Amino acid sequence: MSSENDLRTHLARLLDWSEAHVGFDAAVDGVPAELRGVRPQGLPWSPWELLEHLRLVQRDILEFCVESGYAEKSWPQEFWPKTPAPPAAAAWEESVAAFRADRERLKRLAADPGVDLFAAVPQGNGQTFLRELLLAADHAAYHVGELVSVRRVLGAWNPGDR
Repeated sequence: MSSENDLRTHLARLLDWSEAHVGFDAAVDGVPAELRGVRPQGLPWSPWELLEHLRLVQRDILEFCVESGYAEKSWPQEFWPKTPAPPAAAAWEESVAAFRADRERLKRLAADPGVDLFAAVPQGNGQTFLRELLLAADHAAYHVGELVSVRRVLGAWNPGDR
């Protein structure tokens, strides 16, 4: 395997890696519906706010990489949900499914030999595809950790879980 192929394989795995920490799928699995919109005392986010923030930022990174008509969004208004609780019963699962679908698209982007990882993203001002893929993975890891912490404070994390 070439070094470039190794890099692509590692990048794709990094986007949903759970070897060194809890992954996204474990962090969102089993969150009780009644706790999804609860902000624990002393913490600024509910599980819903963290999930939606993860989804919104990952989607933005993906759009930045693949859409020629990409338009920069307003920070922080367009990167956080408007309310601590999901707006509808199905919103949690829809957000989880959308995050997973976008993650798969990012993994395909990482694996695509037609994408020069070191090339600048055409819509950007010097950011490379490699930088954006690393940013997506880093951002997700950070906020997944916060989601696990929020779940622990809410009593919605099994100590046997990673």
